[in-house]
Amino acid sequence: MGKPWFHTKRYGVGAGLPCSWEGWALLAVFTAAIVGVRFLPGALTSAHPWIDPALRGGLIVGVIALAWLKSDGPWLWRWGGK
Repeated sequence: MGKPWFHTKRYGVGAGLPCSWEGWALLAVFTAAIVGVRFLPGALTSAHPWIDPALRGGLIVGVIALAWLKSDGPWLWRWGGK
């Protein structure tokens, strides 16, 4: 597992903000990729209208999976207590 990239949330389920530079880099690359999908050639997106949502969905699933794998604990419901 190694060093965690994300801390688990104190309230709720999932991961919070990154706790290492790798986590911040992942979020920066994810943001750039989501914005970059917008600039795909028009001929490609008009010929294949499914490609934009498929790429965005794949990026979202990928970043969630990496955050889950690289967080510092299990994603359980938390009420704020440690």
